[in-house]
Amino acid sequence: MKPVDYRSSGVDILEGEKAIALMKTQVRKTFTKDVLSDLGHFGGLFRADFSHMKEPVLVASTDGVGTKLKVAGMMGRYGTVGSDLVNHCVNDILVQGASPLFFMDYIACGRLEASTVAEIVSGLADACCRNECVLLGGETAEMPGFYGEGDYDVAGTIIGLVEKEMIVDGSTIRPGMIIIGLPSNGLHTNGYSLARKVIFETAGLSPLDSHSLLGDRTVGDALLAVHRSYLSALEPLLIEKLVKGIAHITGGGIPGNLSRILPEGCGAVIRPLWKVPAIFELISESGQVETSEMRRAFNMGAGMLLIVDQGDVDRTMELLRMSGEEPFIAGEILRGEGITFED
Repeated sequence: MKPVDYRSSGVDILEGEKAIALMKTQVRKTFTKDVLSDLGHFGGLFRADFSHMKEPVLVASTDGVGTKLKVAGMMGRYGTVGSDLVNHCVNDILVQGASPLFFMDYIACGRLEASTVAEIVSGLADACCRNECVLLGGETAEMPGFYGEGDYDVAGTIIGLVEKEMIVDGSTIRPGMIIIGLPSNGLHTNGYSLARKVIFETAGLSPLDSHSLLGDRTVGDALLAVHRSYLSALEPLLIEKLVKGIAHITGGGIPGNLSRILPEGCGAVIRPLWKVPAIFELISESGQVETSEMRRAFNMGAGMLLIVDQGDVDRTMELLRMSGEEPFIAGEILRGEGITFED
């Protein structure tokens, strides 16, 4: 009988070592003087020097990419999902006024391919560099029998920092305040189970198919549009303390996410007059998905919502346009409860 080894059970240690070698350069380019360890240690070391702050507060968040990974697999293109993950997590702590310090990833798969893992990590590192965030470390797990061959799952944890007096928590939101929206460029990282069912099953399209609604883009390109980071756009607003609340529009859409930051006694009316990316029209028409369901599953073109005083609207819009954004008035805060849409 041939001896049984780890590789014959489905785990290739040499391929894992190859993946680490391929990703080292990408990871190290995110390092700063505060990183005191290298890739491959049991834990990442980060020097916590917050001497420039009065009351530093750490903010942490964990998330994944979801079934957008299925589209990446269909396209054989994994670099974008790494950037998706970092940007999503950056936005999640940004809503509380925090800037990122470092990020750690977890990649699981059925059979590890070093080039694919390196491509994912390259996307992670690129986004970390753009967000001035260290990619401090991570874990790659090859799990045959649990994940199918070709299946990948990617998740990550971000640690950020905010001065206590600069925390944005929505507690000062009051009726009469204005809601300003920042555009998304597509689904970002939410709603892909519904989108895949409609586009690939109901409509019978493939990722490489084009569609008149999408112009020159293929379906796969539209679905893999990278989740935007709003960090650089919001930093000037946070410095001037212009925003009273921020909502990252992820799973649950505007109703499910805006409600998370509204204090008791406050509701909101949304006037959806902004431009909606064509991919949402394709999903709605192909699956005859009702408007209420679209709004509950997707961001519908509004990636981030900001709550500001009426008197600060002009300054807020000015700063956002200076950063290259195309902000829009999305609605206002009302007395009462719940989120309503006024078409």
